[in-house]
Amino acid sequence: MPVFRTTKTVAHTPADMFALVADIEAYPQFLPLCTGLKIRKRGASPEGLEQLTADMEVGYKAIREKFTSRVTLDRANLKILVEYVDGPFSHMKNSWTFSPAAAGQGGCLIEFFIDYAFKSRMLGLLMGSMFETAFRRFTAAFEKRADAVYGAKSTKS
Repeated sequence: MPVFRTTKTVAHTPADMFALVADIEAYPQFLPLCTGLKIRKRGASPEGLEQLTADMEVGYKAIREKFTSRVTLDRANLKILVEYVDGPFSHMKNSWTFSPAAAGQGGCLIEFFIDYAFKSRMLGLLMGSMFETAFRRFTAAFEKRADAVYGAKSTKS
């Protein structure tokens, strides 16, 4: 069961970073391995939070896979939860948390976590290393996208 967790401080506000990550329809423009994304449904979770069901296509060279996930956007607490619905995984769950950076630094502390496993051992072998590489590049891709959308900023030293 691969698990990946990272934290990163970026120069943008927690609200801006939440909005950027919540804009999942833009992912194919900048996110590694994401070749397509379609929102199937928009609504509310049982707790009254904004919730989306989306199909994401990921690929590298000739390998392409599509999976469906449920995305819960908790704007009040600046948290995003992604839960697996259907596709090539036996399970997949990831979360994002955005909070103010340490005093004096400015910006935002981003926490990203993902836990997943492929249904097929062969697919896991083929795509596993690509996913690991992509996850390591995710925060950098989102930071670069934030600089493009909100303007490059620097954190205070």
